[in-house]
Amino acid sequence: MNSSVWFSGLCLALTLTCSAVFAQPSPNTERYSPLPSSADGIGKGFMGREISAVMGWQGAEWLERQERDREERTDLLLEALMLKPGMVVADIGAGTGYLSRRMAPAVMPGGKVWAVDVQPEMISLLKAGAKRSGLPQIEARLSAVDDVKLPASSVDLAVMVDVYHELAYPYEVMASILKALKPGGRIVFVEYKAEDPRVPIKPLHKMSEAQIKREASVFPLVWERTVSTLPWQHVVVFSKRN
Repeated sequence: MNSSVWFSGLCLALTLTCSAVFAQPSPNTERYSPLPSSADGIGKGFMGREISAVMGWQGAEWLERQERDREERTDLLLEALMLKPGMVVADIGAGTGYLSRRMAPAVMPGGKVWAVDVQPEMISLLKAGAKRSGLPQIEARLSAVDDVKLPASSVDLAVMVDVYHELAYPYEVMASILKALKPGGRIVFVEYKAEDPRVPIKPLHKMSEAQIKREASVFPLVWERTVSTLPWQHVVVFSKRN
């Protein structure tokens, strides 16, 4: 089956499953606007876009699909992250730990990967995958929908791979990530390219570089670079102002 068709069908099936998560109240509801809910969204607007429905734990097979390395060129993403031994990396919305397992060897010796997810089922899959791979430097952490729940000033690099567009409370989550970043720490958005109609992903699950920069601009972040060598995704890198 074509990967875009499979992914689209999965997102539609998961919308009702995930609605209870998105119904939780936000302390800053004025930042968001109600919208007519689309098939792939949650009926909630933020800075000119509708927030998409989340890929739930039922989508684990999609995250671990055999062709993912070839389709998304994860090797190029790892190069773009510029990981070093001793770094503390937060994989936000880590899912099954697909990227966490690939980052973990690069931060050794002395580093660690906090693999953060809001779904307890994903945390179970994360832990099992890290154990099978013999990667004790991966620590799975359950977050809240509006808080990554990481220690203050503890993280060198936070990365969100195809995650940010699904955050029910993007402002609050970003604020919590900024709190967890060390001064000068980096945050990386990896999102499917909305500018490219050839990317076989549904529109609400894509973001343009301009929209990423727009939403990042409300935080004390400095844009560093955008890596466009991946076939489907942007890698947009910001650093926290000292």
